Amino acid sequence: MQSQPSNPTQETFKTLPALGLISSHSPCAVTPLLRRHLHLHPPRRSAAAAAKMVKGRQGQRVRLYVRGTILGYKRSKSNQYENTSLLQIEGVNTKEEVGWYAGKRIAYVYKAKTKSSGTTIRCIWGKVTRPHGNSGVVRAKFRSNLPPTSMGKKVRVMMR
Repeated sequence: MQSQPSNPTQETFKTLPALGLISSHSPCAVTPLLRRHLHLHPPRRSAAAAAKMVKGRQGQRVRLYVRGTILGYKRSKSNQYENTSLLQIEGVNTKEEVGWYAGKRIAYVYKAKTKSSGTTIRCIWGKVTRPHGNSGVVRAKFRSNLPPTSMGKKVRVMMR
């Protein structure tokens, strides 16, 4: 009498080498067939299909971020704290609406004079930390403190 496997997927995993989905000598190795099966990379397209995709875009542009404006540094009457910046996010007007943006990533994209890595466009990444006041302003911390020239400029608050 054969014993039933304790896990129903055990039988499935035994057949994977026979199907060519994983290599028999190293069960952890992912073969190209398994990669396609699990959709780990997009399917191959013909050259005509790729050219058609590049030719024109259907539908409207999708923006994956919300615009925001840098207001300045956090400050008191006589001190300013450059490690925390204040931002106004478009469409956010109350303290309750800020809750959804807590922890979201922010990108300050700017152009520099000299090329670095083949481009003059650079980015400083940050994160929304908490609300500031009751009118939808947020506090944010960036990897490196924002320069004073960024005041009044736009930032991108990522939706994911």
